Amino acid sequence: MDSKPSFHTLPFLEFSNNLLPEKFIWPREESHLSSQENEELNEPLVDLEGFFNGENESTQRVTELVRSACSTHGLFQVINHGVDLNLINAVHDHVRKFFNLSIDEKMRVHRLPDSFWGYSLAHADRFSYKLPWKETVSCFFHENGHGSEAALFFRSAFGQEFEQLGWDFQRYCEAMKRLSLTIMEILGMSLGVDESYFKEFLEDGSSIMRCNLYPPCQDPGQALGTGPHCDPTALTILYQDQVGGLQVFSDNKWKSVRPRRDALVVNLGDTFSALSNGAYKSCAHRAVVNKSKERVSLVYFLCPREDKVIVPPANLVSSERLRKYPDFKWSEFLKFTQRHYRVDVATLQNFTKWLISHQP
Repeated sequence: MDSKPSFHTLPFLEFSNNLLPEKFIWPREESHLSSQENEELNEPLVDLEGFFNGENESTQRVTELVRSACSTHGLFQVINHGVDLNLINAVHDHVRKFFNLSIDEKMRVHRLPDSFWGYSLAHADRFSYKLPWKETVSCFFHENGHGSEAALFFRSAFGQEFEQLGWDFQRYCEAMKRLSLTIMEILGMSLGVDESYFKEFLEDGSSIMRCNLYPPCQDPGQALGTGPHCDPTALTILYQDQVGGLQVFSDNKWKSVRPRRDALVVNLGDTFSALSNGAYKSCAHRAVVNKSKERVSLVYFLCPREDKVIVPPANLVSSERLRKYPDFKWSEFLKFTQRHYRVDVATLQNFTKWLISHQP
């Protein structure tokens, strides 16, 4: 197996005098690191142990912390979350092993158009400017899909050596699905909705797992690992290594999210913001890069079933809080982000305009 290639020698990158290629340069208003770049978000650290044990006082505390975070910036971290740390570490190791393959080997599973499966280098298959400084590998899981789909996907390209990666991806997504549905219960309680409402709405939905490698960058002030955006999905659960790089836009500035070894990062996406009728915020975030250290993150996205209509529960709509977004199917929003629009911090608002303009 080939040794890990340097990101600086990958075929489509052309460097001149060690300058950052123009396609990787982001506008200053999106990439600029302010003098307060090291300010931390101070998001809630939510301990789920008491909630899992049915303790009323702990449940009330968890609900209050989640409500506070989701009403302001849409992100919190959870500990005692019930996901096996050995499984997380195993998947993290698998991902590093995959990214250590040569570019030719990784391209055996390159992502095809309109697919969520496979490898992508800086999303150059979709975009030609403001490219993110990263590599990704993604898998898509249906609730009623075949349990061995990921194992077969990797085994067909790399043989049995990578079959276990697929099985562990599957187990990881199953664990994250269970955790995400627990969080949906908490979100329901925090909004005064029946605790099963959002859980039942999303339990038959699909999941996307995306693994990111952010290599060192010679000019991190002009590049971004991931540009400013809100996730279009309902909920995101992130495991990040100890390098750091995730930032959230809050109080009109970018603030860093400190990595915690025992925690998972949870943030809301546009779909849940619409489900809450705008009561809760979709988290605006980005990933910055650095000169010396590579960073790996494991990202789980919870999605509704494609034919589900996104509409808030009745008690979140009133004469004081009118409907903020029209009804739409998740499949329509997903198609918009894949074919018509590059996600940013205003995806949901621009989708709403697009949807209304295309109604008969």
